[in-house]
Amino acid sequence: MVDIMQPGLTEGNLTVTIGIIVVLTIISERFKVLDRLGIYAAAALGLVVGGLGHWTWLLILLGFLASAHKATKWRFDEKTAKGLSESIDGHRSWGNVVANGGLPGLVAILAFLLDDHENGIWVFSAAVAVAASDTFASEIGCLDDRVRMITTMKKCQAGVNGGFSPNGQLAAAAGSIIIAALTFIAEPSLELAGMVALLGWLGCQVDSVLGAVLENRGLMTKGTVNAAAITSGILIMWIYLGSPHL
Repeated sequence: MVDIMQPGLTEGNLTVTIGIIVVLTIISERFKVLDRLGIYAAAALGLVVGGLGHWTWLLILLGFLASAHKATKWRFDEKTAKGLSESIDGHRSWGNVVANGGLPGLVAILAFLLDDHENGIWVFSAAVAVAASDTFASEIGCLDDRVRMITTMKKCQAGVNGGFSPNGQLAAAAGSIIIAALTFIAEPSLELAGMVALLGWLGCQVDSVLGAVLENRGLMTKGTVNAAAITSGILIMWIYLGSPHL
């Protein structure tokens, strides 16, 4: 009998991973979650995350993809009219896939090379939680007019780098909690799932601070700010776990 719970390049794990990717491709085409290049990028990332990590990791990443798509579509016409939408038609591109999934994919590679999937899933999930928290905050919080600059607490325009709002903060927490809950289902640990939720939300705050201090001055790009915020979640979780050889 094939064991589907063993991580890495095992027959059971690869079989389930490939099956999930096939379903992902069909759903993405049917519901236009990703554009064509985005589908290719997601399939490649899925092979890395599921094949080198575990298929449950891939489901966590897909949970982010699905919920982020819903957040993107939320009041989409209104966001587009105000110039606050990053997408023309609500699709996510290959750039979004790489920006949000590249570092989690790297964690999966390291977990495989160092044969430490036990710690790897939590570091991986912390990275995804930051991405989810930031995406939810941007897509939902941008329509809240109660925006203040995170570094000065002065009122500012919605959509400005470093701006935050009450709805955005709640959305950031929701995005992070979704990833924490999915991870808890895969690997039940209330303590570590709580850390995932917390680090996701904190990573969103790091993103805002870097956006205000560096991106607005042209010293960082949106991509490098996102990468730095996700890296902060990875490093803090790694330290919290006792700095394993991951």
